[in-house]
Amino acid sequence: MPLEGEYVPSSAKWVRDQVELYERSGGTEGTTLMDTGLPVVILTNVGASSGKLRKTPVMRVEHDGKYLAVASKGGAPEHPSWYANLLSNPHVEIQDGPRKWDAQAREIDGQERAEWWDRAVEAFPNYAEYQTKTDRLIPLFLIEPQTEIS
Repeated sequence: MPLEGEYVPSSAKWVRDQVELYERSGGTEGTTLMDTGLPVVILTNVGASSGKLRKTPVMRVEHDGKYLAVASKGGAPEHPSWYANLLSNPHVEIQDGPRKWDAQAREIDGQERAEWWDRAVEAFPNYAEYQTKTDRLIPLFLIEPQTEIS
């Protein structure tokens, strides 16, 4: 079942702009991170406190139809705001190009985390550097698609 509610755009201009372009084009534009050529997907989630819809471009890390959301925040000492959202409300949507799915997110650890971390670093090598910048273990959320929306 698709997420419903009021969408509140990010306070970060680049996030707002990228999400707007991605959605306005039906997933044919804005599909790379700030024109780096590295693919992104749009993660829609529900705010833990506000209950409002939030949308964030995250690196496209996909394997066997499952996706990964890496809560790196560039190696900052704190988690990105969407981290608490996914813990509180694991029902999310992923848009990968023109396709959109209902999905469930869960934080992973142990061997599963190690395998997905390697995939994340392969997709976006900067993640390895980000981990060295922070004392926190960067959380990983496995996003498992449930039902295709469009």
